[in-house]
Amino acid sequence: MRETVVDLQTKDGLMNTFVFHPDGPGPFPVVIFYMDSVGVREELCDMCRRIATVGYYVIMPNLYYRLARSVDLDADRLHDPAYAESLAWMWKLNRSLSNTMVEQDTQAVFGYLDTDKAARKGKLGVVGYCMSGRFVFRVAGAFPDRVASSASVYGARLITDAPDSAHLLADKIKGEMYFACAEHDSYAPPETLRELQGVLDKAKINSRIEIYPEAEHGFAFPKRRLFHKTSTERHWERLFDMFRRTLAA
Repeated sequence: MRETVVDLQTKDGLMNTFVFHPDGPGPFPVVIFYMDSVGVREELCDMCRRIATVGYYVIMPNLYYRLARSVDLDADRLHDPAYAESLAWMWKLNRSLSNTMVEQDTQAVFGYLDTDKAARKGKLGVVGYCMSGRFVFRVAGAFPDRVASSASVYGARLITDAPDSAHLLADKIKGEMYFACAEHDSYAPPETLRELQGVLDKAKINSRIEIYPEAEHGFAFPKRRLFHKTSTERHWERLFDMFRRTLAA
C-alpha cells in the first residue's frame, strides 16, 4: 500500500488531500472518497485503505481546508452538553461548505489525477457519507462524463431549496447511483426519500435506494457507538459490486 498527502491548489487555497493505492505502477481505477461532517481522520483513512487494497486508487480531500487543515472531534460526544463548543465548531465547518464549493474542489482533484501516472485516466467512482452524500449527488450531475458511478451513504440534505441543490442536476447524470439509507435517520426521513425517488425516476437515472433495517445514521463508521456491522458489510458489498461493474477496464 502506498500513501501520500498532497496539497492541491484551488481558487480558495491549498487543499490537503490524502492518496491511497496499491503497490505497483498501476494505473489503477480511481475512487474519490468524500469525508463526513466530522472530518478527515484515521477512521476514514482505514476505509480508504479497504477500497485501495482491492485494486483502486483512492483520493480523499480535506473539504474543510478553507478553515482548518485538520480537526479533532469525537463524534460520540457530539450530544454531550460538555462538548458544546466542539459541536458548534463542527457545525461551523459543515455550514461553511456549499455544493458549488465542493464542485470546484473536485475540479482541482481532477487536475491532480490527470498528472499522476498511478491514477487511471477517464471515468471514476465517487462515494460520500453523511454531509458528503449530497456532494456526490451534485458531482455526478456536474461531471457526467467523468463520473461512472456514485454512492451516497446516509446522505443528508439531498434535496434543498438552495440554488445549487444536488437534485437540480439530476437530469445531467449519466452514471449509476446508489443511495444507502439508514432505517432510522432524521437527516433523510421517509418523505425525503420518496421525493428523491421521484427525482431519480423523472431523470431516468440507473439508480437504487436501499433502506438498511435497524441501522442508524452513521452506521458504517467502526468507531462510532452507532456502528452496525451487518449494515456496514452490506454497504461494502454494494460499493465493490458497483465499482466492479462501472470501473472495469
